[in-house]
Amino acid sequence: MHAAKLHGQRLRLLSYNIQVGISSRAYHDYVGNSWKHFLPSPGRSRNLDNIAMALADYDIVGLQEVDAGSLRSQYVNQTEYLATRAGLPFWRHQTNRDFGHFAKHSLGLLARYTPYVVEHHALPGIVPGRGVMLAYFGCGKARLAVAVMHLALGRGARMKQMAFVAELLHNEPHAVLMGDFNCLPHSPELRMLQQRSGLLLPEQELHTFPSWRPSRMIDYILLSPSLRLHKAEVLQLPHSDHLPLAVEIECPIGLNLQSVSKA
Repeated sequence: MHAAKLHGQRLRLLSYNIQVGISSRAYHDYVGNSWKHFLPSPGRSRNLDNIAMALADYDIVGLQEVDAGSLRSQYVNQTEYLATRAGLPFWRHQTNRDFGHFAKHSLGLLARYTPYVVEHHALPGIVPGRGVMLAYFGCGKARLAVAVMHLALGRGARMKQMAFVAELLHNEPHAVLMGDFNCLPHSPELRMLQQRSGLLLPEQELHTFPSWRPSRMIDYILLSPSLRLHKAEVLQLPHSDHLPLAVEIECPIGLNLQSVSKA
């Protein structure tokens, strides 16, 4: 490995709920394709390959609703598969609900750079099975903290979960928080998260759900004020029930990332 010093250079980040590789084109697909959440389907690998082509353009990717290797994914760790196909040398998954051979509900992190540590945290809630994965790139005051999470459907649980994550990140000078938050931009829980963490939303509202007719903003990439946002966009990729959200940021001067050696 070698250190790659980024002085005002840019990073491209992406967050994507991939629905374990299931493509949805209408609400009735939730019924018609429900079996794909439990059993393998012939089109899943092709769909994952299409997702990987999009991921290849990004430096750090946070994934939600990936499977870590069970019957429905044909025992393929989807995070590893996507990283390999996208040419992103670092990958890590966090399984939050493990149903053995039937399903392994997970988060995924893919990157061109090696974080010096990755932390795995369970999120609070009456029903267990939600988590946040926190990776630190670089070290010292210039380190970049990147967190990936998928929050609960209920507001009460989300409020507790966002309070937990805000506590994790509020002392980080350069932080990115991405994922499927399952709430709208002006929700009280999201406002609380911003107040406690200091993280900022993009100025424009970016609709990611449902993928076939996006009308709701429930997927987010929040940034510390120290990270200059150059671009934020939703990618029109019909490979899930969500669309991916992408941003391009300028790194703080002095941030050192670890590039993965191909030797």
